[in-house]
Amino acid sequence: MSQSSKIRVLIVDDHAIVRKGLATIINRDPEMTAIAQAEDGQQAIEAFREYQPDVTLMDLRMPKMGGVEAIMAICAEFKQARIAVLTTYDGDEDIYRGLQAGAQGYLLKDAKVGELMNAIRAIHHGQKYIPPEVGAKLLQRISNPELSERELEVLRLMAQGMGNQEIGTALIIGESTVKSHVNRILSKLGVSDRTQAVITAVKRGIVNL
Repeated sequence: MSQSSKIRVLIVDDHAIVRKGLATIINRDPEMTAIAQAEDGQQAIEAFREYQPDVTLMDLRMPKMGGVEAIMAICAEFKQARIAVLTTYDGDEDIYRGLQAGAQGYLLKDAKVGELMNAIRAIHHGQKYIPPEVGAKLLQRISNPELSERELEVLRLMAQGMGNQEIGTALIIGESTVKSHVNRILSKLGVSDRTQAVITAVKRGIVNL
C-alpha cells in the first residue's frame, strides 16, 4: 500500500511514552501511518493545520490546553475533522464534553490494540465509535439533571474544601444563597452530603482536583 493511501494519524498526548507506543502500534498496521505527534491542545491545533490528518487521537487532560478545547477549535476550523478521544478518564461528564465538542469516538487507554485499530478505521470511514460501556455512561449523563454555571462554581469551591461562608465571599453572594445552591447540587447529584457530592463530581469528571 502506498504511503499516500494509508490512514494518516495525528497522536495528541502529554506523555512521550504513550505517544511513542501509539505511533509504534499504528505504524505496524500496513494500512496506517502515524504522521505527527503533539503534547498539548495548542500543539494539536498547529499540527492539525500543518498535516490535516485523516484521524486524530486526542487525550483529554493536558497542560496549556486540554483536549475538549482543542477538539472544539479544530472542528470549528475544519468541518471534516475526524477525532477520537483516547483517555484514561471514563467519567460521564468527560465523555459528554468530548463528544459534544465534536469527537466522533471515545476510547479508553486500556482498550485492546484491535479495538483501537477498528476505531481508527471506523472514524476514518465517517462512522462514530462509542464502545457499549462508554455509551451507557453517556446515556446516564444525558438523563442526569444539568448543573447550572453558578452551581458548578459552588461545587468547584466545595471541592477545594471551602465552607458556605468562604464560598459566599469568593463568589460575592450571601450565605443563604450558597446554602440553596448546595442543596440543589446535592439533589441533582443524588447524594446526601457535601463529601459525597465532591466524590461523585470527581468520579464523573464534573470537577478535577
